[in-house]
Amino acid sequence: MDNMEALLKAKIPCPETGIEVKRTICDICCPCTHYGIDAYVKDGVVIKVEGTKEHPRNKGKICTKGHASRQYIYRSDRLRTPLRRVGERGEGKFKPITWDEAYAEIARRLNAVKETLGPDSVAFFSGYTKWYRQFLHRFAYSFGSINYGSECSTCYKSAVMAWEATAGLYAAGPDMGNSNVLLGWALNPYYSKHLALPRLQAFKDKGGKIIIIDPRKTPATAKLADMHLQLKAGTDGALALGMAKLIIDNGWADLDYIEKYTHGFEQYKAYVSLFDLDRVSKITGLDPDDILEATRIYATSGPACIQESSAPLAHQINGFQNYRAMICLNALTGNFDRAGGCLPETITYYDQSAGYLTYEHEYYRSREPKSEHPRIGQERFPLWSKLVDEFQAMDLLRQITEEKPYPIKAVFACGMNAKMFPNTRRFYEALKSLDFFVDVDLFMTDTAKYADIVLPACTSFERGEFKAYPGGYAQFTNPVIKPLYESKNDVQILSELAAVMDLDDDLLRQGYEAGIAFMLRDLDVTIDQMKGSDLPIKVPGAHGDVAGELLEHGFPTPSGKFEFWSEAVAEFSQSHGLDPLPTYRDPFDDHIGDPAEYPLKLITGARIPNAIHSRLHEVPWLRSLRPEPTADLSLEDAERLGIAKDDWMEIVTPTGHLRVKAHPTSKIQPGEVHLFHGYREANANDLVSEVHLDPYSGFPGYRANRCAVSKG
Repeated sequence: MDNMEALLKAKIPCPETGIEVKRTICDICCPCTHYGIDAYVKDGVVIKVEGTKEHPRNKGKICTKGHASRQYIYRSDRLRTPLRRVGERGEGKFKPITWDEAYAEIARRLNAVKETLGPDSVAFFSGYTKWYRQFLHRFAYSFGSINYGSECSTCYKSAVMAWEATAGLYAAGPDMGNSNVLLGWALNPYYSKHLALPRLQAFKDKGGKIIIIDPRKTPATAKLADMHLQLKAGTDGALALGMAKLIIDNGWADLDYIEKYTHGFEQYKAYVSLFDLDRVSKITGLDPDDILEATRIYATSGPACIQESSAPLAHQINGFQNYRAMICLNALTGNFDRAGGCLPETITYYDQSAGYLTYEHEYYRSREPKSEHPRIGQERFPLWSKLVDEFQAMDLLRQITEEKPYPIKAVFACGMNAKMFPNTRRFYEALKSLDFFVDVDLFMTDTAKYADIVLPACTSFERGEFKAYPGGYAQFTNPVIKPLYESKNDVQILSELAAVMDLDDDLLRQGYEAGIAFMLRDLDVTIDQMKGSDLPIKVPGAHGDVAGELLEHGFPTPSGKFEFWSEAVAEFSQSHGLDPLPTYRDPFDDHIGDPAEYPLKLITGARIPNAIHSRLHEVPWLRSLRPEPTADLSLEDAERLGIAKDDWMEIVTPTGHLRVKAHPTSKIQPGEVHLFHGYREANANDLVSEVHLDPYSGFPGYRANRCAVSKG
């Protein structure tokens, strides 16, 4: 092998090989994990990726998904041109058209709905990824539609609602650097939010105690936890309320804090008195001594903080209230807005707390139209609509089908994934009934096959993007390769379409950089400065949240205090039966099947390190790590049912059925079946009813269903 061949084989960047290292970010997953990437580029093609060691967010570490970025970019099903449907919806038959033809048809068809039925009859929806959402939101409002929504209808926003209804905040996070104890609720950074792992390991190394609450045994429970409370799925709220009773009864509550800074304690105290140790043990399946010991450690060894994973708690029909019950432990022990506890976070830009303010929300709210109509889902889920400025997408299927309180006849979507909707088959039928459906995506997904017009988007490697990072950092990436084929980035599509549709919105029509400049207009850093650096730069004047500010100046709640009794929820007590206290409800106590016919509990949505929803199951490297759709069941249930490892088994619910491979394991409890989601050939949400929803947030009960299992 000669020297040049060796250099090329090793992918060594140098003038001789023509390989350059260009820096960008990976944004396949949620914004908190958009980390730095070193892209090795030769002849305009990405040939290798590594983590950027100097990046303040990931310091060179990338996850399994990021390692497969090259295969993600060059997937064989990348969309290459705009397409017009020529077959039946869902059939996947399309013909290529030009961008001009696509824009002209979209403008004509959307404006036709607007003229005949009004702009609210067009719904605008965002799935993954999320980088363009402020622009799509503004596009919807400039079009005149009140109906902008996103996959946040099932992801994270329930946690935001719980914080807002309790403390008036968007989010709060653990002050691990000053804490002695951490309650990790559904915490598993080995599979999800892996950038939290170094902080957790450092916390443990300094002697901090970690208690993890999770119905599964995970790498985190094995490697991080000093104590693992393996409760029954969906019973987190009962555990939190039982811990509250123990804290009050044993004199561990911070009564001075409660008197000064909280609202509704007496009502809360009366309610938690119902959750004695014996009752909580029966509900959760935990040993009473373990509940007592975990509570003692948390309440008496402080300062103590809580770090949770929101999705596992939120994806229950009692998810919002479970989350509130957990939050209330912070104030009960005097550990909220104090060093070592949970600190309020001021959000900078798209869910990231970077210590400086932007005009992110003003960018689209300034264009909000006045409408005589409620948003989709507003009448059914009024608390969601009060706290979240999006429609609740879990009511979209019903409104398309029933046309009440008004019809939805067209949907313009970016990255829509029908598999996120319960009873996905029914949602596909709803898409079939639309007059017009547009989908923008990277790939020819199952959802895109139902669209009338499909537009090809591009990846973060093919565009520039602004990012805010904790620690006062800002970054504006540059493209490392040209957009593949005829693809365009989402915001370019929106700004060009706004011009074709003659929307009265000059700022939107100017494109991405103009919009970001509007949002960053008060910062002492420019887009050009950021683009001139291949790393995030410090924003002058940025500072972190300081403990005690809310305690000194008051909470942004109706009472001005931390609310055990939520006044925001109380507004809907009479009209919708919502309870201002964080009450507990059995997550399986619903119309989800007779336990005699469906004796097992079905929990879907557990994270696996090689996938994010359904977007990565078609990436060869990642699919190879779990090639078959699989469900975990306990060793005891497997033996009773005569099911061995890799046997095919059928899972049946009142909503649907599917076949998957079996994985008997000791990591879950008898009576539970944990199904991994996102597989095209075995869609977990086909088993979940579209009416199995949390009345507070509208979130689906993905993780609490009843099923029957048989071999075959």
